[in-house]
Amino acid sequence: MPQDALSIQHVSHSFGRVPALKDVSLTVPRGGFTALLGVNGAGKTTLFSLITRLYDNRSGRIEVAGHDLRRQPGAALARLGVVFQSRALDADLTVAQNLEYHAALHGIPRREARARSVEVLAQVDLSDRLHARVSALSGGQSRRAEIARALIHRPEILLLDEATVGLDVKSRAEVVALTRELVRGGVSALWATHILDEIRPEDGLVILHKGEVLARGNAGEIGGDDLTATFLRLTGEPA
Repeated sequence: MPQDALSIQHVSHSFGRVPALKDVSLTVPRGGFTALLGVNGAGKTTLFSLITRLYDNRSGRIEVAGHDLRRQPGAALARLGVVFQSRALDADLTVAQNLEYHAALHGIPRREARARSVEVLAQVDLSDRLHARVSALSGGQSRRAEIARALIHRPEILLLDEATVGLDVKSRAEVVALTRELVRGGVSALWATHILDEIRPEDGLVILHKGEVLARGNAGEIGGDDLTATFLRLTGEPA
């Protein structure tokens, strides 16, 4: 079994002549919470688009749970759960219908999908919203439902791209806490954010700026007593 849930080695990407990522390397250990920290435009969403094959990685190597994304895309993507920055649920359908539809995309039979829907909604504390329309959910509930959707096929790693954007303080804290609880349960997570207070000293940390990795390692060791000051020093940007 590979040591890392996600391994990205020497990945670059450009849009025409404009470079978006420059020789990016990082790893997410199994059962680990790794924060990908950067301001808007740092390249976080571009990197997620490469990991999920929305874009083709033509340089470097990406492995998900030991499966090469280019050579074994089906096996790699089957081990990946994704919560995109933009909302992904159909607001006119119920939570159950959204989950069952996503399960069908992964080849999960309908009866099993129903059982898994109950299971994942319990994990995100939304058991009582199974038959509610997504349009009736609060922002925080909708985000938790999207995490449930990402869990329906039992992935080994979750990618969460600015998952707390647009949420109030309470809902944001709940989504962060939920993700950490899932990690304690055995799922790995790559958490993309521009908010420093979502990061703990014990977390893995990758600082991405203008497409380049400026630092990677343990957040406490990188940031010392003041992660904000370290971030400003490395990037010259406000967090």
